[in-house]
Amino acid sequence: MRPPDNHVHTGWSWDTPASVTMARACERAVAQGLPAIAFTEHLDFTVWGPDDRATTLGLVDRHASRHEPIDSEGYWAELTEVRERFPELRIWSGVEAGEPHLFASSVAAHLRDAPVDRILGSLHSLSDGDRLYGVGQLLYTDPDATMRRYLGEIVDMVESSDVFQVLAHVDFPRRYWPGGSHRFVEKDYEEEYRAVFRALAGTGRALEVNTSSPLASADQVRWFREEGGEAVSFGSDAHQPGAVGQRFDLAVDVVEAAGFRPGRDRFDFWRR
Repeated sequence: MRPPDNHVHTGWSWDTPASVTMARACERAVAQGLPAIAFTEHLDFTVWGPDDRATTLGLVDRHASRHEPIDSEGYWAELTEVRERFPELRIWSGVEAGEPHLFASSVAAHLRDAPVDRILGSLHSLSDGDRLYGVGQLLYTDPDATMRRYLGEIVDMVESSDVFQVLAHVDFPRRYWPGGSHRFVEKDYEEEYRAVFRALAGTGRALEVNTSSPLASADQVRWFREEGGEAVSFGSDAHQPGAVGQRFDLAVDVVEAAGFRPGRDRFDFWRR
């Protein structure tokens, strides 16, 4: 059984070309035999309000940002169109909320106007002084300390934000590891990973196995299960149609080796 792809971007995300349409992604999903796809566009903020925690923490800027808001009207028009065009595919609306614990008020305001089916929680940036910086920029100063800080911040994000259903790409910094992702030693951070997984399991939410990142090991997914994790989500993190459902066969092998199996139906998360 092939799982849904719960993490896909199109031209409505600020970091994805306008030529990447929902229709092309759906064509790829159908060709791959996927039962469902979720269009989880980036919900990031460069301007935030007085009620956001980022303001309380004294953050005033996001360094060198190209982030743009979602054009909700255009997004929903295209989503309606592909739902009609691809009746054989379940198509979910969604967002990938960046640093939702820092922008709870802003995220809530967006979702009041444009509620969605799937919400991913992601950590892409960390603070340095009064600015947010992409974690890749901070790794080159001290990768070990940055990785430990990153995982600690994810614990805070899980414990202080309940808006998201799935924790996305817990290995995000590994994509930018100095000298190449092959130099990253997952076992060095087992204690920090387990702290994240305990926090996530305590909320009953799902862990994403992200197939754009260097693929998580069965050991890492097993740590989640051992800490009480109940559900796993699959996400390609595709920013091009050809990447929809990428490496899912291998990801399924990893997840099964860690003790998870298909859920209640073909649209569900995989469960222990």
